[in-house]
Amino acid sequence: MEIQGRIVVGESMDVVEGTVVVEDGRIVEVRGEAVETDDVVIPALVNAHTHIGDSVAKETGRGLPLDEVVAPPDSHKHRMLRSTPRDEKRAAMRRTVERMRSEGVGVFGDFREEGVEGTEDLRAVTDDSPVEAVALGSGSPEVLDVADGYGASGARDDGFTEEREEARRRGKPFGIHAGERDADDIDGAFAYEPEFLVHMVHARDEDLDRLAETETPVVACPRCNLVIGVGKPPVEELVEATTVALGTDNVMLNVPSVWRETEFVSKHYDLPDEEVLRMATVNGARALGVEGGVIEESAPARLVVLRGDRSLADVDDVVAGVVRRAGAGDVKDVILPASQA
Repeated sequence: MEIQGRIVVGESMDVVEGTVVVEDGRIVEVRGEAVETDDVVIPALVNAHTHIGDSVAKETGRGLPLDEVVAPPDSHKHRMLRSTPRDEKRAAMRRTVERMRSEGVGVFGDFREEGVEGTEDLRAVTDDSPVEAVALGSGSPEVLDVADGYGASGARDDGFTEEREEARRRGKPFGIHAGERDADDIDGAFAYEPEFLVHMVHARDEDLDRLAETETPVVACPRCNLVIGVGKPPVEELVEATTVALGTDNVMLNVPSVWRETEFVSKHYDLPDEEVLRMATVNGARALGVEGGVIEESAPARLVVLRGDRSLADVDDVVAGVVRRAGAGDVKDVILPASQA
């Protein structure tokens, strides 16, 4: 398979006119040459933090404080999850996965509520999808029998020592929410030595120093943080300290569109457009512990082809156009390894 266009290559996000050659789900060559198309080829997007079980509760819980909306075990979200029949939950989750795929998401990380059953639901709705779902389970350590890692709700909610140790023993990632409502749970989150942290809206100077020292990635979810009313994360400072990825968080109050996230970040923070695109691709893959997120030889062939005759027409700075203007309507093709079999 050969895909032609203006190709965004490598972690530097350089733009090269040419051809990407794909064999057996891998990129085998990126060839610079003149081509007869203005299409743009980018790495598939990575949505590094979602809760797609929330798909059953869209636009509910608005106006409630954070804990009343999402905190386990008796928040609005958890009551909705318990009261919704399993087949309805799966159908709603499947629609969200398909939406993400159609918009160019190749990988997403999902913090799964409802223990083993919740992880089984995610497996069921993604088994026939080319999108790679990283299932970060919850509940007892046994969830790691079926999950790819563990997703802890937060250090103030419960103790996760046993779950952390079991994840480490199995060589699976442990992620935890931290600093979303305030800074009170950040020290507790760091104590688990997680593979990544989520949110860090209220990161203090000492937390930024610790992120730099430990090289712990952070998944930022700026739009959802504002919708829930917890504040605006210090993304520029986080980027200076560590690897920062992007997530869209819960589906209940936030559309799972990475395109909206990149536009928001590019316009609300003083960051290079190349950095914003890294946050939406390779940094997310790195935080979740999966391959890819970049166009280079030997990488998995997760690619998105964007039409060159719509939002990206007449844009000289291709990367700026991608992060600030591109959207679902510009996606011409989504190429993922599982769909090439």
